[in-house]
Amino acid sequence: MPVLNRIAEFQAEIAGWRHDFHTHPEILFDVQRTAGKVEALLAEFGCDEIVTGMGRTGVVGIIKGRTNTSGRTIGLRADMDALPITEKTGAPYASQTAGKMHACGHDGHTAMLLGAAKYLAETRNFDGQIAVIFQPAEEGGGGGREMVADGLLDRFGINEVYGMHNWPGMPVGQFGIREGGIMAATDRFSIDIEGLGGHAARPHSTIDPVMIAAQLIGALQTIVSRNVDPLKSAVVSVTVMEAGEADNVIARTARLKGTVRTLDSDVQDFIENRLNTFVPEFAAAFGGKARVNYLRGYPVTVNTPRETQFAAMIAGEIAGVDRVDTDVAPSMGGEDFSFMLEQRPGAYIFLGNGDSSELHTDNYDFNDDAIPLGTSYWVRLAERALPL
Repeated sequence: MPVLNRIAEFQAEIAGWRHDFHTHPEILFDVQRTAGKVEALLAEFGCDEIVTGMGRTGVVGIIKGRTNTSGRTIGLRADMDALPITEKTGAPYASQTAGKMHACGHDGHTAMLLGAAKYLAETRNFDGQIAVIFQPAEEGGGGGREMVADGLLDRFGINEVYGMHNWPGMPVGQFGIREGGIMAATDRFSIDIEGLGGHAARPHSTIDPVMIAAQLIGALQTIVSRNVDPLKSAVVSVTVMEAGEADNVIARTARLKGTVRTLDSDVQDFIENRLNTFVPEFAAAFGGKARVNYLRGYPVTVNTPRETQFAAMIAGEIAGVDRVDTDVAPSMGGEDFSFMLEQRPGAYIFLGNGDSSELHTDNYDFNDDAIPLGTSYWVRLAERALPL
């Protein structure tokens, strides 16, 4: 695979950074140690500008090319945060922080982008500027949204933005990408059901919210199976049911909680509206009441056409055209890089992590063999996007 020779030369150094991040995981916005090391390395590399505290604890490094006749800036983004999971990998660099681990590979993402920053600061074989973006709180905190709100894209004049995620089950040396929705919108809902409590021996004198909730769990599946176009993707999952305190009492209230995942904003709007109309009417049919609280999470991660084709071409230069899946199956997981893609054209690509454990499991580990591929991809993308 034609990885860049200079990248191959300091693969071990990049892996060392990765192992250090892995040993010292931090979650959400509390990534001060990680961000501090990123800042120090960017300064060591000779970045022209380093801004910290963006989106609370994010770091942005600006690397200027040999020339800037294009006046363009390309953004490359990596996430820094870990997860609240107790690690069981047994790796020599395993987490030393109880209850926290890099179970999604953000340690690898950060290290690869640092490797690219080092190379680009050394060579500067491009015309314009590269913004290397190190983001906190991807895992549920919306750090991408916070960085955008903090002026990330406008402050640095970013024209296009690109992201990457390792992908277990995809062989090392392969990439996957698709135009349009590649990661799902991640919405949440809760449903409060009110009935009429009473003695469990006299159900006829009550309006049983547990029974309403049980019937509703099944009925909610018809929103997808009988309302959403079968050629489009959607998931409605009820994951929590809460009701009652005693085995001989029919409770007065019950609560359901769950998630909605969609790859199309129109489908997302439809399901939200359908829940708000269907659920109260369903409960009323049993004599009860129900109220829906629907919370929008991360938007759909949408790859724009031109940038998707460009990213696929770059991946093909690194791995070979036959090792780039340009119609990879989308994931119903979420990604807050979507907030950046809502504001700028760009693309999000999967990088093969080999036969590793799944993401968000206690024995997952990023595959260091993927480092030369991911780092070379970043470098070549920057140079091709801003040719001299």
